[in-house]
Amino acid sequence: MTMNVSYFPGCSLDGTAREYGESVEAVFGALGVHLKELPDWTCCGSSSAHVKNEGLAHALPARNLEIASKIGMDLVVPCAMCFQRLKVAEKALLAGEKIEGISHKYEGNLQIKHVLDFLWEDVGEKAISPKVKTALTGLSPVCYYGCLTARPPKITDARNSENPIAMDRLLETLGAEVKGWSYKTDCCGGSLILSRPDIALRLTQKLFDMAEEAGANCIVTACPMCQSNLDMRQHEISQMSGKTYHVPVFFITELMGLAFGNPGAAKWLGRHTVDPRPLLRRHGLL
Repeated sequence: MTMNVSYFPGCSLDGTAREYGESVEAVFGALGVHLKELPDWTCCGSSSAHVKNEGLAHALPARNLEIASKIGMDLVVPCAMCFQRLKVAEKALLAGEKIEGISHKYEGNLQIKHVLDFLWEDVGEKAISPKVKTALTGLSPVCYYGCLTARPPKITDARNSENPIAMDRLLETLGAEVKGWSYKTDCCGGSLILSRPDIALRLTQKLFDMAEEAGANCIVTACPMCQSNLDMRQHEISQMSGKTYHVPVFFITELMGLAFGNPGAAKWLGRHTVDPRPLLRRHGLL
């Protein structure tokens, strides 16, 4: 298959979530999907603009939508925070809200698609399944969507804001034994880690405890803030609680690249705080 889409990578995929950015590009390339990065894109303003300046919080993502609208192709967004802000701007533009600096009339001539929904709904199982060279046998993940791609549904247009399934289906297609749990859209507290670390750490610990209760041996996400928060805070949570936490936290596209046999997978996985490679080696996946 061959497909062309616009692409908004967001700031974190060039920095703290570089492994996510690289794995997205590798996986999409393997699937024949050409990512056309928006020219001259700018930061969408998450996660601070919307609590500081409402006008700026709309203007920053609206500028990127103005660029995307002129190109006219559907826009794929891997970052959950960027996706949320772009959808907020979309709703404002479609409602006729005047946004400073935006002169082009936004017609809604494209869909803003989070990477999970695009992979499952637009690319689909029939295209993904033949690319799997190494089934992820032995991995028993829980899928953690976080709170920004699904809620509120009036903004995200999520089909099932309480129980999204795209990541579950993708991982099942890769051969993983996905574990069911009811915490897939609970907040991890990532946005509170500086202002209220006590709350953030308790929220994150709850996710680890519930993943363990579900019988999972890893967590998979598609949000840079969620992945960073879950991956980096386990030592602090262990010290706070007196219980040792050492749970690998993957980006979905890292596991897709691994299953596809991409040679870059080991490099991506080597950047994690909690090293996921021992788990993969135990199951003959690396």
